[in-house]
Amino acid sequence: MTVVIFDMDGTLIDSQYDITVSINHVRETNHGLAPLTCDFVVEAINRDKRNLAQLFYGTELYEDRDRILFEAHYHKQCTESARLYDGVHELIVELNERGVKMGVATNAPSRFANRMLEHVGVAGYFERIVGADMVALPKPDPEMLHITLEHCQYKSSADRAFMVGDNSKDMEAAFRAGVTSVFATWGFSPQGHGDHILSTPQELLDIIV
Repeated sequence: MTVVIFDMDGTLIDSQYDITVSINHVRETNHGLAPLTCDFVVEAINRDKRNLAQLFYGTELYEDRDRILFEAHYHKQCTESARLYDGVHELIVELNERGVKMGVATNAPSRFANRMLEHVGVAGYFERIVGADMVALPKPDPEMLHITLEHCQYKSSADRAFMVGDNSKDMEAAFRAGVTSVFATWGFSPQGHGDHILSTPQELLDIIV
């Protein structure tokens, strides 16, 4: 058996515009701040160490009013521009036809993940869609990956498993879960480190054959 677990934002789905729109809505409404660019938001999210409250809203802590407003706005916004990266749909269909079991492990709340994956038409291909609200700690903690692996009855002695993501947290989660890390350069991060580094989704097929 082969199991492939994907990160969502920046790996399966290009969501940078919608995330930025909702962050800028909070910045303007609650703080009177000028808008940020998509490039800045994506770079900030993917930093190894960062205080997103400080970077996005100028506060040391993520205030409840900012979280509540962001989540209310993003619930609608998250499907406005979200799209699968080129080749991702074809990859998922091919993996499914080959009998590969798939899951999603995202640091986004699960309600957004399910809504977005349904919107782009691939939610039904995944054994489990695990968001940050479903675990004690988000990635790089490996708990999200363990949930899907256990659901699939994965056995490390007989089966193979891969974590495909676009940032260091995904790669560390893979390492800590004892699975092969695959860094995707087609999304939010053009470069990174992993057991494998891919420039297109289709290259994953060559690894798991």
